[in-house]
Amino acid sequence: MPDRLRAAILALVFARGEGGSCCPSDAARALADEWRPLLPRARELARELARAGEVRLTQGNRSLDPDGEWAGPIRIRPAGDAHG
Repeated sequence: MPDRLRAAILALVFARGEGGSCCPSDAARALADEWRPLLPRARELARELARAGEVRLTQGNRSLDPDGEWAGPIRIRPAGDAHG
């Protein structure tokens, strides 16, 4: 499931293009009707992708450090996207 979840995150982020974003829950919902149990893993995969420079994590108008302490809703954006 982690590979499918990682692929779903990347597909959603890049399908929405520059200025677009997705939430980890969007990727979880794309894979399962019972998506809530997948949400913690989707958030961790988002961190991993951000560490690798593939995506950028934001909360409101600020970029998040993938190794930082944060909670609450986040958005996943293309790494080179200056929006958000």
